Amino acid sequence: MKKAILLTLFLSLVIAGESKPVHKANVPQLGKNSIDEVLKAMTLQEKAELLVGGDYEVVNGKKGPVLPEAKIGAAGMTKAIPRLGIPCTVLTDGPAGVRISPTRKGDSRTYYATGNPIGTLVASSWDTQCARAVGRNMGNEVLEYGCDVLLAPGMCLHRNPLCGRNFEYFSEDPVLSGTMSGNEILGIQSNGVGTSAKHFVCNNQETYRTQNNSIVSQRALRELYLKNFELAIRIGNPWTIMSSYNLLNGPYTQADKPLLHDWLRGEVGYKGMVMTDWTERRNTVEQVNAENDLMEWGLDVQVQDIINAVKDGKLSIDVVNRNVRNLLNYIVKTPHFRHYKASDAPDLKAHAAVAREMAAQGIILLKNREGTLPLVQGQKIALFGIGSYKGFLANGFGSGDVNKPYVVNIFKGLENAGYQVDPDMAELYEDADADINIGPSYARHRASVDNVAIMTIRRNSGEGSDRRNEPGDWKLSPAELNTMKNIADAFHAQGKKLIVILNIGGVIETTSWKNIPDAILLPWQPGEEGGNAIADVISGKVCPSGHLPMTFPLAYEDVPSSKNFPQNDNGGVFDKDKSTIGFTKYDEGIWVGYRYFDTFDKPVSYPFGYGLSYTTFSFSNLKVRYGREVCKAVVTVTNTGKVAGKEVAQLYVSAPKGALEKPKKELRAFAKTRTLQPGESQTLTMTFRTMDMASFNENTNSWVLDPGVYQVKAGQSVEDIKATAPMKISKGVQKKVLAVI
Repeated sequence: MKKAILLTLFLSLVIAGESKPVHKANVPQLGKNSIDEVLKAMTLQEKAELLVGGDYEVVNGKKGPVLPEAKIGAAGMTKAIPRLGIPCTVLTDGPAGVRISPTRKGDSRTYYATGNPIGTLVASSWDTQCARAVGRNMGNEVLEYGCDVLLAPGMCLHRNPLCGRNFEYFSEDPVLSGTMSGNEILGIQSNGVGTSAKHFVCNNQETYRTQNNSIVSQRALRELYLKNFELAIRIGNPWTIMSSYNLLNGPYTQADKPLLHDWLRGEVGYKGMVMTDWTERRNTVEQVNAENDLMEWGLDVQVQDIINAVKDGKLSIDVVNRNVRNLLNYIVKTPHFRHYKASDAPDLKAHAAVAREMAAQGIILLKNREGTLPLVQGQKIALFGIGSYKGFLANGFGSGDVNKPYVVNIFKGLENAGYQVDPDMAELYEDADADINIGPSYARHRASVDNVAIMTIRRNSGEGSDRRNEPGDWKLSPAELNTMKNIADAFHAQGKKLIVILNIGGVIETTSWKNIPDAILLPWQPGEEGGNAIADVISGKVCPSGHLPMTFPLAYEDVPSSKNFPQNDNGGVFDKDKSTIGFTKYDEGIWVGYRYFDTFDKPVSYPFGYGLSYTTFSFSNLKVRYGREVCKAVVTVTNTGKVAGKEVAQLYVSAPKGALEKPKKELRAFAKTRTLQPGESQTLTMTFRTMDMASFNENTNSWVLDPGVYQVKAGQSVEDIKATAPMKISKGVQKKVLAVI
């Protein structure tokens, strides 16, 4: 009778989720027993602890010792529960590579990580293999430095060119962004570690980022901002997704059940784990209900919130169990669960070689008057701009940066390539803290002794603040413009050329000055090997094949979102005279980037997809085939020039007139050739899902694919179409969805 009473009591506690710790010999172990068995054995305290990040062991339902992995200095951790064989896991930033503490207490070593090219540069390659290679670089270092998840890729769309973290992100277009980030995820996770695609969703500004309410239409959400993540999930299947700081149409994304449960888990079918971005306590119970599985960085009060809510009947234990199961399914995939012995010694030399090669693949040639580039080796170069020397920017700042072992600047890269960089110029900038205003007389002196001038314009930005629409940021400063004019005048008077290099993290105004130099090269922020990669293109060792992943407008005011993007006027606080305090209305709807400029025939400085080469290409034999599920296009690309090189085929689709207003054309797929020798051809095959051509009708809450003749177009940019073929859809499709976000 006594045994029966005890058994009944034990079972009732299990059902309530509050079973008492039992001796380890009688307790299921993760990996040896099923996840369901482990889940049943967990106390409510243990379940709550697992759903809240932290760097300690949970022992007998109490806070145990700090885990030795905490010394790594990563962004965050999940807790260990030794009683059940549940290890900790380690979560590390970020989008450009592993961001851990360079030093550790009692350890004389310095821990370096490869500074890879920024996300925007990776996207500029339009090469999925490039994205995978950079991903493999990062993933191996995650593994060998004892971490489990890289908090990457950053993949918010470039809604506005002044977003401070655009350099971490890929593109203004969801197809390019989703495809490239999905392939980077594949590369990272090929190492047996995970990713956390971020920031989900509509975290398109840094100003007031933790409290801003992004007010976005259902159509814009689904056709742009969610489509980006849907594609990345479909391609890469990231282990985790990071919910963003901001609110979305009212609730925080971290507590948005229609977003995280109905759309992400329901419509898309995502099976992974969702974690919050790093924040203080918010509405814990709502977050758990929304199926936000892990709260980071993790506070004790959040653990107690969960326990109290279950006991008070405000939170179902079934919901808690669901989220814990998501965590356990994640944990069993990790290196820590596999007891992987990290070496703390990844092959940084090999990774640097990859970073250099991939950076060169994304460098964009914006201008090349009269074949200014490539430069003949051995020329004497007058190298202007602090960004050419110690001020060279490998990456932006914040979580998108890493502790790099070194940075090869442009000066060193050109020297390594065999050019004579004027030593007087290096001495001029040696002690400079900012760019120097170069006068006419000094420019004339340099033109008399040097063969060619190179001027570097640099711009930096990063986490926590947005850029400014003012000289020295969006625009050239008066000193920069004066210097450029003086150099150009002096060198042109001698029959010599000026090349401008844009060492920038985001779009800048180019309309007012782009006619001054003879060539413009855009390497963005190309990582630790950036100087060598730039020299590889300048010398012709690499034929440029990068294309713009966003539009360069004539003026900032031409950007539709400029009317609804906060300016960082008062040290990060919104101007009280503006209507954007606490919220941002995405009034432009779907008219983001080229969708606006192309559709409404608005002139731009450089269009989406633009990029020059040292050779030329033709497109021919475009053929398309419609399928109920998938459409297919093939096109032949031929190198018609005199230099070996690669080219990108960009596939756009123009829809027939329907009930909804639509962009003139939209990117649906792309592919890049291998290196083609002069006269050589390659036939590229591109596919896309048929329903990706549909538009979202908010009135019926459904995707609508209109019948009619669609025009499929292959080209070198959104404005430079080389071949067109019709594709007929006889019967339209309407697909209703459930979630309203």
